[in-house]
Amino acid sequence: MTDSKPRSTQTMKPATAAKKLGVYLPATPAEFQEGVVSRDELNALQADPPQWLADLRRNGPHPRPVIATKLGISISGLARGGVTEALTTEEIDALKAENPLWLQHERANQLEVRKEAVRIKEKQAAEREQAARRAGGN
Repeated sequence: MTDSKPRSTQTMKPATAAKKLGVYLPATPAEFQEGVVSRDELNALQADPPQWLADLRRNGPHPRPVIATKLGISISGLARGGVTEALTTEEIDALKAENPLWLQHERANQLEVRKEAVRIKEKQAAEREQAARRAGGN
């Protein structure tokens, strides 16, 4: 049985689309900021980025999640370090080269968080394995 009603096109606000594309909304073209983006348009932008999108991804300015990833720290770590505005790739590279004490500290924190996440995952896997052995032995 087929549905005779036409399917409505899923759309999203420009802020949502920018987040999914990993770009800083205020740096996008006005027509992108002022319209709505359909799921198909988003997929097309991801599959074949126009020049403005490629340039933004390469040079910035970048949103905080991208900055945090490029620096190897958390978004909270950015805030603790006083980084509240979008940064360009050049500014991020300069920050990496400068390697201030706060950045060193945040990178160390992030490393510990990742180690703990791996430890917990391994512990949970071992517990599941033990439970499966007990269940299989009965």
